[in-house]
Amino acid sequence: MAKRDYYEVLGVTKNASAEEIKKAYRKMAIKHHPDKNPGDKDAEEKFKEAAEAYDVLSNPDKKARYDQFGHAGMNGGGGGFSGGFSMDDIFSQFGDIFGGHFGGFGGFSGFGGQSRGGRRVSRGSDIRIRVKMDLKEIAHGAEKKVKINKQVACKACGGKGAKSEADIKTCDTCKGSGQVTRVSQTFLGTMQTASVCPTCHGEGKIIAKPCGECSGSGLVKEMEEISFKIPAGVAQGMQLTVQGKGNAAKRGGINGDLLVVIEEEEHADLQRDGNDLIYSLFISIPDAVLGTDADIPAIDGKLRIKIEPGTQSGKILRLRGKGLPDVNGYGMGDLLVYIQIWTPKKIEKQERELFEKLKGSETFKPKPDKEDRNFFERMKKIFS
Repeated sequence: MAKRDYYEVLGVTKNASAEEIKKAYRKMAIKHHPDKNPGDKDAEEKFKEAAEAYDVLSNPDKKARYDQFGHAGMNGGGGGFSGGFSMDDIFSQFGDIFGGHFGGFGGFSGFGGQSRGGRRVSRGSDIRIRVKMDLKEIAHGAEKKVKINKQVACKACGGKGAKSEADIKTCDTCKGSGQVTRVSQTFLGTMQTASVCPTCHGEGKIIAKPCGECSGSGLVKEMEEISFKIPAGVAQGMQLTVQGKGNAAKRGGINGDLLVVIEEEEHADLQRDGNDLIYSLFISIPDAVLGTDADIPAIDGKLRIKIEPGTQSGKILRLRGKGLPDVNGYGMGDLLVYIQIWTPKKIEKQERELFEKLKGSETFKPKPDKEDRNFFERMKKIFS
């Protein structure tokens, strides 16, 4: 089933302020909270959907990508990328919306069979890199390999932070739950809220004897080679997400993501305008008068085009489908050939004599028509 528009999910407009988005999310979260709707799968799905929408629309960078590319901007258009929202950590991620106590109305344990018993699941930090791509790679998509020095699970202790299970003790403060709870009276009635245990920081465990290799964190630095695919049609500054390839989290938590920022290399001949490519073709005065054939650069080699006799400087030839693919799969751009007539700055004596004869010719006196005179009309015709 196709994802719904995030603005529609929260019931706000595209120009809604950050505060309006926050209020709308709070309203939806309270309305569809699973503890208020026990056993109602539809309410639970709407609760997840609202959290995912808020995660995007409350973040200026994500919101900008979503506004420009839609859901494809979050997913990277396929090829191993995913902008999916992790529900395992939903309460801790959005605790600020509910005053730091968005732990549940009655101890709701999580989404999709969370197996941590309500304990806070730590998440590794994201890693951001820049990847250069030329026009050919952008046109066809590319597979990239990068080597990154990142945090990985310690091999000596298996990422646990202690060499022996006997060195890991249950937290006395929260009794292993990772949370401390309190009951208060609100406008919704009696509400049980939870916050992270201050002793174990939500992990439910205390390391009595830390691992000597990682000092109890469960993490060490290591070089890792990561392969990923970049879909066709990406553009300068677009950010794609390789899920789970960021830094590892402490003691078996959720890995962060690898954020890949596209850096577009400049082409020697072609300029990019959205999905269209533009090439400036200079032709001689004789070729403009008599017509000719010309080879022009394209993504996959050269293309031969015909220049009609009497071609005017500034004419634009449109080669449909010879541009770049749309990242969302909405067809191909075009290759626009902008023709300019080259006027030599120095000429030989005999050439000058020839032009002196032509100068008085009625044929060579300018007789522009309406289209020749009106640049905007000419551009309208090209892009209509």
